[in-house]
Amino acid sequence: MAENLTVARPYAEAAFKLAREADALDAWAQALTRLAAVAGETSVRESLGDPRIAADTVVRVFVEAAGDLTSEQQNFVQVLAENERLFVLPEILDLFTAQKNAAQGVLEAVVSSAFPIDDATLARLVADLEARFKARVDASVRIDPELIGGVKIAVGDEVIDASVRGKLAAMTAALQI
Repeated sequence: MAENLTVARPYAEAAFKLAREADALDAWAQALTRLAAVAGETSVRESLGDPRIAADTVVRVFVEAAGDLTSEQQNFVQVLAENERLFVLPEILDLFTAQKNAAQGVLEAVVSSAFPIDDATLARLVADLEARFKARVDASVRIDPELIGGVKIAVGDEVIDASVRGKLAAMTAALQI
């Protein structure tokens, strides 16, 4: 994983530079999301290392599967294919998203909950996080039954643990004086 991030970093920076110069950060983020989904398919991943498949064929498959791509985005896919780097598209997407969010002043929050969270509750939670961090917050929800109840929120390096499991762990630590 760390090696993939090292390989992906210069490509993510190049994509971000192209996107910012064209004032198309959202369009590039959407295109990279589609491309990363294509690269994540098991059959595609298996065929990426096949020397019998020409780079042009791989590019054509990616471009067709990813849908509407600009010429710059198609060229980006071509460069990745020629350098045998299409397998790092998910990491390129992650790094690009982090740069985009930093440039737009957006924080990513991962909300872990024991149970599904309805849209209204999530909206209130995001509003509270935005007030606390004084920035726009983009939240994603993950279900983690081990939390028993409540939520655990990770925003950058900060973790807010309001889960039943977290409270039980704090009680256990307090009782072991």
